[in-house]
Amino acid sequence: MFQPEFEKMNRNDLEALQLKRLIATLDRITDTNSFYAEKINNLTSRDIDCLEDIQKFPFMTKDDLRDGYPFKFACADPATFMRIHMSSGTTGTPVINPSTRSDLDQWGSIMARCYVAAGVSSADAVQITPSFGLFNGGFGFHYGAEKLGAMIVPIGAGRSLLQLKFMKDFNVAAFTAIASYPLRLMEVARKENIHFRETGLRVGIFGAEVWSDEMRARIEATMGIETFDIIGMTETGGVGLGIDCAEHNGIHVWEDDYLVEIIDPDTGIVVEDGREGEMVVTTLNREGLPLIRYRTRDVTSIISRDVCPCGRTSLRVARLKGRNDDMLKIKGVNFYPRQLESILMNKPELGSHYQIVLEKIKGRDTIAVMIETTAQVSSGLSDDISTEIYDLLGFHVDKLDMLPEGTIPRAPGKAVRVVDKR
Repeated sequence: MFQPEFEKMNRNDLEALQLKRLIATLDRITDTNSFYAEKINNLTSRDIDCLEDIQKFPFMTKDDLRDGYPFKFACADPATFMRIHMSSGTTGTPVINPSTRSDLDQWGSIMARCYVAAGVSSADAVQITPSFGLFNGGFGFHYGAEKLGAMIVPIGAGRSLLQLKFMKDFNVAAFTAIASYPLRLMEVARKENIHFRETGLRVGIFGAEVWSDEMRARIEATMGIETFDIIGMTETGGVGLGIDCAEHNGIHVWEDDYLVEIIDPDTGIVVEDGREGEMVVTTLNREGLPLIRYRTRDVTSIISRDVCPCGRTSLRVARLKGRNDDMLKIKGVNFYPRQLESILMNKPELGSHYQIVLEKIKGRDTIAVMIETTAQVSSGLSDDISTEIYDLLGFHVDKLDMLPEGTIPRAPGKAVRVVDKR
């Protein structure tokens, strides 16, 4: 462990530290930002006697942060800001998160924890493939590897042939990426007859997109690596909010830095552990932009608050199912793209690139699925897939297209899985 004094803290001490840091965060808001104080109904640390009292406070949303552009919610002197990042999913008015030197140090520490949880050490070389820019990913992975003392290959996004060359030439042990990028590397490696098992790769740390267990299995089988699912967002301070460990039984959230609630997205009421809902995050150790009850829109559940076999004591949440606003509705049925992906990735004849197209034709909602193939497809495969989709999701696809590899456009950055033309 990178910080065992926090990662192995017993539950009572951990919750006491959370309460102490929550009170300090509320005091910071009250003392530095009257606009923010008013937004939380002028509630203060005096309204907090226990962690459950956080439920007295109103929720924050991305729209609130947009309305606060650029620094209306900031709780530090702008002269102390060392860096800003912008939410990668933002359209229109940006969502900006400014970081002080203390914030960057906190970010580096939790990212170093994530690396160690994934089995990366100071003796390893780490290749960072997310971009270095307003998107926070590249910098977060850099800060963590630097804090850990690992060798950094900061190549950034794209240049897949060079990525593969560096992995081999620099004996890279771990690489970091948005979750769909390994699929592109696998595609290029296959065309260039490059074999991952001839490299020193053993770890992949992927995030920024929801990806299924079936995609994980495909990446691990092809690359010969162990993969780890990392979560986080610009609003909460960047990538590194949590990661799964070698047990792969839920994502550890670093509770000394974040207070997590799972709520019913319709009522806003906190649900019991084990029940699926929307994750709400309160930051406990951030200066530039502390957040109180931020609605992430991520759908998950608390798996356990017990000590993990890995020795870490922080709570574990289920791998993210999707976002509330990612949910699709077709023919009266609600579903997440990840659910359909789980079916497609189980077929070895199919490639890793697919797209869901929703259209309204003659007043009727229709759904088409386009999937690339990498091998000869049996005549009955389309029927099998259509049946599985109906059995799992409860609707029939109107069209299922098997396409040659390379047909679906490769967008820079996150993969475009859904095209909604309705």
